Amino acid sequence: MPLHGSKKTAWGPRRGSMLFLLRSHEMKDFHRQDPLLSLCGLACCLCPMELGGYCPGCGGGRGNQPCAIARCSLAHGRVAYCCACEAYPCPISGTAEAYDSFITHRNRLENLERARRDLQGLQKELEEKRDILLELLTNHNDGRRKTLYCLGVNLLPLEDLRGIRTQCRGVPEKGVAARLIQEAAAKRGIELTLRKK
Repeated sequence: MPLHGSKKTAWGPRRGSMLFLLRSHEMKDFHRQDPLLSLCGLACCLCPMELGGYCPGCGGGRGNQPCAIARCSLAHGRVAYCCACEAYPCPISGTAEAYDSFITHRNRLENLERARRDLQGLQKELEEKRDILLELLTNHNDGRRKTLYCLGVNLLPLEDLRGIRTQCRGVPEKGVAARLIQEAAAKRGIELTLRKK
């Protein structure tokens, strides 16, 4: 006999159902191997909340427990990324969001497609981007540019970031990196602000 309210949506148990509550309880043991890229394609390693130690990501144990996508992963065999799921693209993760959270969502779907084609290449790029971001934050942040650097590193192509890093090395002035990131973004038509409701 099925559990009361155990009907499923296309992407997992319905909120409030007994199966949902059981799955939520299982979240304490939900861990992932890849701290660079979230299940849904966000570049967690470039997020100010993760860098500040405020978010363990979607696989951080007791951290982000209410994540519907993490619960969905449990319901679909613990897939590592949404793009590896047989139901992808789905209503919960296969569409672009109009707004950002603490991190930009603009390249989330592109990251999932890249992970599907070349996960190791994407991971290598994210590691290099994270190294560049940490260098910018350590050597060129005046305390007011963390969001700008996180957005710029997340949205600009790696070749632009390598050039910016090279130009900034040995330059003591804090504002140079911010100006170079803004100039590179303007050339590419990239807006360096989070899209808020």
